[in-house]
Amino acid sequence: MKILVTGGAGFIGSHFARRLAAQGDEVVVLDKLTYAGNPANLEGVEHEFHRGDIADPEIVARAANGVDAIVNFAAETHVDRSILGPAEFIVTDVLGTQVLLDHARHHGKRFVQVSTDEVYGDIPLGAPACTEDAPLRASSPYSASKAGGELQVFAYVRTYGVDALVTRGANTYGPRQYPEKFLPLFVTNALDGQPLPVYGDGKQRREWLQADDHCAGIELALRKGEAGNAYNIGGQERENLDVVRRILDLTGASPDLVRHVEDRPGHDRRYAVDSSKLRDLGWSPEHSFDAGGLEDMVAWYRENREWWEPIKSGDYRRYYETQYAARLGDS
Repeated sequence: MKILVTGGAGFIGSHFARRLAAQGDEVVVLDKLTYAGNPANLEGVEHEFHRGDIADPEIVARAANGVDAIVNFAAETHVDRSILGPAEFIVTDVLGTQVLLDHARHHGKRFVQVSTDEVYGDIPLGAPACTEDAPLRASSPYSASKAGGELQVFAYVRTYGVDALVTRGANTYGPRQYPEKFLPLFVTNALDGQPLPVYGDGKQRREWLQADDHCAGIELALRKGEAGNAYNIGGQERENLDVVRRILDLTGASPDLVRHVEDRPGHDRRYAVDSSKLRDLGWSPEHSFDAGGLEDMVAWYRENREWWEPIKSGDYRRYYETQYAARLGDS
């Protein structure tokens, strides 16, 4: 197949592009190259590259010319940034998705919207994991924008008959993840002897999904999923504080680096999804978070400082100080 991967220079998108290219698919990447998009993520990947915004119909038409399918990773993704400024999230995650769907509609392309388990909102401790028919109860501006993008997909399927579907992935980890997210932030800070700012009591629970396993699930949905359906791609559920302790063990950092700071507004306590529907199609994760998954990630960041050290300056530094300076000063 010839596949357009939007957001393909980002973390998960670049892993997906790498996977497709290794299997012999023809890969086209469209990426705006904002702060988290990095051409270095695509080194060694044979692909055609277009720089631009998915909200621009002309750029989308140029990049999508001749492709069989579009897989949309392009998104503003970080909850903390969405709290600081929600508008960009609406433009990319809702309007951008609609522009892509319009192209898929008019040119007969299969379309996969890569979404998130966060659209289900806060899952009470002890409650069963969400299946795909659970209501969407997005809590943050980020998850609300992703839910809005999903609803566009389902509307286009029903109204126009577009061949489109949605995947909802858990918290994803692995090499080349921009270091503002929880795991790479804590790993790189631990390696540098910097504070680890734990929100609130640290008892929030997340499912952790290795990037290659996530991409395997997306690819399976692309090739075998049914239009109008959503597919959960879950991971292994762990409490944040347990993850922090494991990072300390793997990096040899001092427990004194852990700093409990003011929680973020509206912070969900738990995400949990049931992946049975995708497993019935044949998906099965190959990486265990505890048995090598997190350890491999820590090793990659330890051995690839030249990738992340330049990032943790400039714009990243300004964001970090905005987000954490007052919290760390008050803790």
